[in-house]
Amino acid sequence: MPLWTIYHTPGTFTGEEKRQLAAWITEHYERVGLPRFYVVTVFNETRAEDFYVGGEQAQVGVRIVIDHIARHNPDQASRRRTARWINDMLQPYLKEKVDLHWEFHVDETSEDLWMINGLIPPPAKSEAELAWAKANAAAPY
Repeated sequence: MPLWTIYHTPGTFTGEEKRQLAAWITEHYERVGLPRFYVVTVFNETRAEDFYVGGEQAQVGVRIVIDHIARHNPDQASRRRTARWINDMLQPYLKEKVDLHWEFHVDETSEDLWMINGLIPPPAKSEAELAWAKANAAAPY
């Protein structure tokens, strides 16, 4: 499950941009085989007076924290590919924003500590996971 928590200063994203970015992120994960409902995106507007970079108040800023649980990168090369993949995903939404400081990081959390609706998710690419993806919902298996 990728959980994207997007901290941002007010006015950085319109409601429509949030909707589009959340859909864009979900589509990217679906293309690599994850069920759509695994992808959660949370926008957390943070007042400029509460957003600091290097000890200085940032008037416009975005900090994205991504938790990857369903899949993990086995080595440095694949982690670098994932970072580039995420960067490419974000570019259309962030590159044109004037004076914006933005960054992201990814944590890889053990899937052993993850449940959906009280169910342990099925193994990656298993028949049960494919059934979850088709139904776009968790179900006993």
